[in-house]
Amino acid sequence: MVQTPPDTYIAATARKPAPVWAVLLAACAGQFLVVLDVSVVNTALPSMRSDLGMSAVGLQWVVNAYSIAFAGFMLLGGRAGDLFGRKRMFLVGLGLFTVASLAGGLAQAEWQLLVARAVQGLGAAVLAPSTLTILTSAVPEGPARIRAIGTWSAVGAGGGAAGGLVGGVLTDLLSWRWVLLINVPIGALVVVAGVAWLTESRAGEARRLDVPGAVLVTAGLATLAYGIVQTEEKGWTAAATLVPLAAGLVLLGLFLLVEARTKVPLMPLKLFRVRSVSAANAAMFVCGGGMFAMWFFMTLYAQNVLGYSALKAGLALIPSSLTIVFGSKLAPRLMRVLGAKNVSVLGILVAAAGFGWQSLMTADGDYVTSIMLPGIVMMLGAGLATTPLASLGTSGADPQDAGLVSGLINTSRTMGGALGLAVLSTVSASRMGGSTTPEALTSGYAMAFRTSGCILLAGVLVLLLWMPRDSSKR
Repeated sequence: MVQTPPDTYIAATARKPAPVWAVLLAACAGQFLVVLDVSVVNTALPSMRSDLGMSAVGLQWVVNAYSIAFAGFMLLGGRAGDLFGRKRMFLVGLGLFTVASLAGGLAQAEWQLLVARAVQGLGAAVLAPSTLTILTSAVPEGPARIRAIGTWSAVGAGGGAAGGLVGGVLTDLLSWRWVLLINVPIGALVVVAGVAWLTESRAGEARRLDVPGAVLVTAGLATLAYGIVQTEEKGWTAAATLVPLAAGLVLLGLFLLVEARTKVPLMPLKLFRVRSVSAANAAMFVCGGGMFAMWFFMTLYAQNVLGYSALKAGLALIPSSLTIVFGSKLAPRLMRVLGAKNVSVLGILVAAAGFGWQSLMTADGDYVTSIMLPGIVMMLGAGLATTPLASLGTSGADPQDAGLVSGLINTSRTMGGALGLAVLSTVSASRMGGSTTPEALTSGYAMAFRTSGCILLAGVLVLLLWMPRDSSKR
């Protein structure tokens, strides 16, 4: 790891630091809210449509507005934490997220809800990198940090897994508005905990933000994310898809040129010379593309083919939701014996086997063999892979870049997941051929799972060929 002089890292220590468990609780609570809101609105969309008279396009943008803002601003949010303080950005992001949740829950028109969701995504992009950076700053590198990252990964995975269930319960028992309003009391409590427990830290360099780089990377990522989500409605060959995809890539290319020339870059390109960082981000991008769509297609299969209600579909995924948490907590133990790289490879291979098993589902499948057991295998693998990849992706970089590498690993996972969902939706629809019979739907979903398994095997190759060998078992 690159050693950094003591004066390049500043931590406010005017008062006694809070116990590590308190820091972990506050950071993980913030991460849970961020990941939960990626998917929690899905089961509430029909109620939103009938209550607010939303169009089909508007309904799609309830999800997309959050995702695009989240993906687009995350690198900027991570660097802002390095420069202006991780605790400060944690509180700013969480406050913005909470206020936007309140506005969305009280929305009386479509445009109000969409603006609130976009601001939620912006708050999440500022908050998410700080949750991981606060942990890595509070816990020294070694087994304790790996355990903390394992908990952070487990909570994040649990938030993503719980989205459908939480959304279904709140919508059925209360109303769609509580899918957003539930964030308000939780967010307020976490803000209070953050103020009381978190210690400020930031990079010691002058507080100067690379404005051209920030504009280019944010615009590039947001435009690229917009192009990806357009594939669902317009297809891959439409101008409405190709133009933003091309524009996003051009903007990101310009961003790299600017970063290579500026004295204080937003993202020092030297980071990518740290093989553990670059390989972990590449693997996280590929694995996000393969794993993220699991909940989406499992829910569709349960509801559209097996006839489950939204609530029953959410309940059906509880075993796999618990398993990903278990896998994330088991990973640090295995890492001490096998090393982070080997545990990542093992986890991805287990997940790929689960996806292959899931692709054998039938139109008249039973719950145990068509949902529960393959779901457990898929999510056990996902849990085992996520923790070591997050650990590898945040190791080896200078402390003053901690927020940036945290934002980078989150961005890789988010962008990979968005691209993977778009590709897999196209693959699934192509296999269905326009038919909506249970057999056709099952065949389409099965092809999506089969393709996901192949994508995950590509992630294994990335790790084997790119990731350096573990220097020690930690």
